[in-house]
Amino acid sequence: MEDDGVLVDLNALTSLESGRLLLLGNEAIVRGALEGGVKVATAYPGTPSSEIVDTFYKIAEETGGYVEYSVNEKVALEVAAGAAVSGVRALCAMKHVGLNVASDTFITLAYTGVRAGLILVTADDPSCWSSQNEQDNRYYARLANVPMFEPSNSQEAKDMAHSALKLSEELELPVILRTTTRVSHTLAPVTLGPLRKSVVKGDFVKDARRFVMVPSNALVRHDVLLDKMKGAEEVSESSEYNRVFGEGGEVGVITSGAAFNYAVEAVDKLGVKASILKLGLTHPLPSKKILEFLQGFDRILVVEELEPILENDVRSIGFASEKKPKIYGKLTGHFPRSKEYSTEVVYRGIAASLGLTPPSDTERRASTLLSPPPRPPILCPGCPHRASLYAAKTTLGKEVPYCTDIGCYALGVQPPLEVGDILICMGASLGAASGISHVQGSPAVAIVGDSTFFHAAVPALINAVYNNHRIIVIVLDNLTTAMTGFQPHPGVEPARGRRVMIEDVARGCGVQYVKVVDPMNLLEARKTLKEAASFEGPSVIVMRHACSVDEKRRGVFYHPYVISKEKCNKCLACVKALGCPAIHLSNGELRIDEVLCSGCGFCVQICPMKAIEPSR
Repeated sequence: MEDDGVLVDLNALTSLESGRLLLLGNEAIVRGALEGGVKVATAYPGTPSSEIVDTFYKIAEETGGYVEYSVNEKVALEVAAGAAVSGVRALCAMKHVGLNVASDTFITLAYTGVRAGLILVTADDPSCWSSQNEQDNRYYARLANVPMFEPSNSQEAKDMAHSALKLSEELELPVILRTTTRVSHTLAPVTLGPLRKSVVKGDFVKDARRFVMVPSNALVRHDVLLDKMKGAEEVSESSEYNRVFGEGGEVGVITSGAAFNYAVEAVDKLGVKASILKLGLTHPLPSKKILEFLQGFDRILVVEELEPILENDVRSIGFASEKKPKIYGKLTGHFPRSKEYSTEVVYRGIAASLGLTPPSDTERRASTLLSPPPRPPILCPGCPHRASLYAAKTTLGKEVPYCTDIGCYALGVQPPLEVGDILICMGASLGAASGISHVQGSPAVAIVGDSTFFHAAVPALINAVYNNHRIIVIVLDNLTTAMTGFQPHPGVEPARGRRVMIEDVARGCGVQYVKVVDPMNLLEARKTLKEAASFEGPSVIVMRHACSVDEKRRGVFYHPYVISKEKCNKCLACVKALGCPAIHLSNGELRIDEVLCSGCGFCVQICPMKAIEPSR
C-alpha cells in the first residue's frame, strides 16, 4: 500500500493479464484504459477524479505512456485531443466543474472528432463533498451530442473505460465516462482482462475541412456528428450495459449509475417484486428498449441522482406507449433533486411512490447509530495559509472585502479566522475583487492559491492591470496542489521543462508592485501588506512557504513547541485568533499536542506573554 492515496499494488495493476484486484473506481478506470491501450493521459487534479491521473503518473515509466498534470482542464483536453487526432489512444480526467472550463474545447471537438479512442472522464460530486456545486454533467453529453457511459461499480468502471475507447474509435468521437464520488472512491473486486499493446507515437494527417472549424466547415461537421449519433443509438439498443434485472416484476424501475445499487437494495428491503432496467450507456438512450420496458407496467419508478434528466427522457418516450404507465420520480415529488442518494433515500422514495409504509423514526435513528460524529474540515497544524490569512486580517482589517478561491485556504472562512466573503469558482477571486473595488472606490483583496493562480487567475490579473483595478492579490504559494493530493503545478520543481515563478508571471502581466514574503515571518508579512494597500493599482504578494503536510511526506520534521505554565496567563489569544488544532484547552490548562504540532512556530509570534517555547 502507498501512503498518498493510491491503494492498489501498482505492479499487479500493470502486469497481471487475468485474475482479480480490489480497486477503487478511479483505479479501475486506469486498468480499463490500460486494457484499451491508452498511451496519453492528461488531467487537472480535482476530487473525486484525482486518483486517476495520480495512478497513471506512478506507472507511466513502466507502461511507456505519457502522463501530464496540465495547467487546467481545457489544456488537458486539448493535449489529449491532439494525441487522439494523431492516432494515439488517450484519456482526459477532471471533476465535474472542470468540464465547465474545458467545455469550449469539448463541444467543438465533437464536430472534428478523433482518429483514435478518446475518453473524457468527468467525476460528478453529489452532496458537494469537495465541490462548490452539485451540477449534473449528464447535460454535457446532450449539449455536445456525444456518447456517455455511467458505471455503478468498480467492475463496470474498468469495463466501460475499455468499451468507451472502442466506441470512440468506431464512431471517431470523444466519449464521456461519467462517474460520481461514490463510484470513484468505493473499493470493489474487479476481474481483469488482457492488457492491450498499442502505438505510442502518431502522426497528424492534415485535413482542414475536418479539423479547421470555420463556419463553412463547422456546418458540415455538425451534420456528420448527427449521423454518427444515429449509429450510436443502434449501439445503445444492443449494449450489454443496458439490460433488465428481474424479469416478470410487478413494478418497473429505470435507473443508472450508483442509484442502481440503492434501488436493488431498496426493493429487496421493501419486498417489492420489481423489474429493473439498468442503463449504463445512457446517451444516446436505447429508446426502443425503454419503450418496450414501459409497455409491461402500470407503474414506473425512475431512480437517478441530481437532475430529472432520465425521468424527462422516459416521460418523452412514454408518450409513444400504448399502456401509458404512471411515472414516479423527482417531478412527482417522490425523490429528492439534490444531494447524494442512499439506500434509505431510495427506500423512502419507492415506499412513497407505491403507498407503502416508510421506516419509522426509530428505525431511521438506529440506522445512523454507527455514523461518525460530524467533523468540519479545518486547516492543518502548521498550515502556512493560516499564517497568511491571520496576517491579512490583522493588517488590513475585517471590513475589507476578501474574495477567496478554490483550495485549502477556502477553509479560512471558518472561525476564528473568518477570512472569505465571496467564493465562486477557480480563479474568480481576482475578477470579483476587481468589480467590488471599482464600485466601492476602495481596495478589495483577492486570495488565490498557487495552482489556482496558474489554472485560471492570469487573465483576470491582466484585466486588472489594463483597467487599473485597486486589488491586493495574495497568492498563497505552498509549493504543491495540496487539496487534491499534492500534485505538481508549473510553480514547483518540474519533472520536465522549466519552473514558472508566480512573481515573474505577475511582473510579465504588467503588475508594478510584486513582492514575495514568507507568511511565517509575521512582521515582514504585515509590512508588505501595508505597502500593497497603499499602492495605486493592482498589487501582488506571493506568500510562499511549503505545505506542512507535504514536508512531512518528504521527511522534513521540526521540533514541536510547548506552553510554559509559569508564563501563560490563559488569555487564549493563541486559540481565539489562530484556531490551530494542535493548541487546545484541557482541564483548564492550555496545551500543545506534540503529535499534531508541526513546529512552525507561528504561534510564538502572537503570544503576548511569550509563553510558547521550543520543546528543546
